[in-house]
Amino acid sequence: MLAACDLMTSERTAVGMPEIARRAGVGQATLYRHFPDRYALTAAVIAYQVDRLEACVVATRQQPAAFRSMLDAVLRAQVTMRPLVRLARRLEPAVQGRYLRRIVALLAEPLRRAQEHGYVRRDLEPGDLVLIFTMVEGVLEGTLDGEVEAGAAAARTIDLALDGVFRSAA
Repeated sequence: MLAACDLMTSERTAVGMPEIARRAGVGQATLYRHFPDRYALTAAVIAYQVDRLEACVVATRQQPAAFRSMLDAVLRAQVTMRPLVRLARRLEPAVQGRYLRRIVALLAEPLRRAQEHGYVRRDLEPGDLVLIFTMVEGVLEGTLDGEVEAGAAAARTIDLALDGVFRSAA
């Protein structure tokens, strides 16, 4: 599982099951016994990453200003975890929706606290986070100049989106 997380959340373009088995130090048969296909493994890696997000949310519960860095990290993970994101887009729509709803639900309370403390504009709703995720994904997939340029364009998009969501410190 950790080998899959390491490979699927890297900046590589694609990752195969044989490479994951090799990295884990197990045979392919062992890997397939635990995860019958790449989508089962993808779902397990996503669940692990969402659990990590939940731990971050819990750890920063009393820090409403931390929402900006948390959202920034989630958005930048979309950029750096391309193999995982691409595989996730191939999951059944119901499975994709379940994970997306869980991520939005996890971020809803920190968003509310950040709004109460004046860090985030009041009209932002939890569902608007999906719009921001979709914007970043659209830039990544729509940039024709290659991975490096797509990453730079996505980084700029993230900066612009965060500046539009969060109130300036001035």
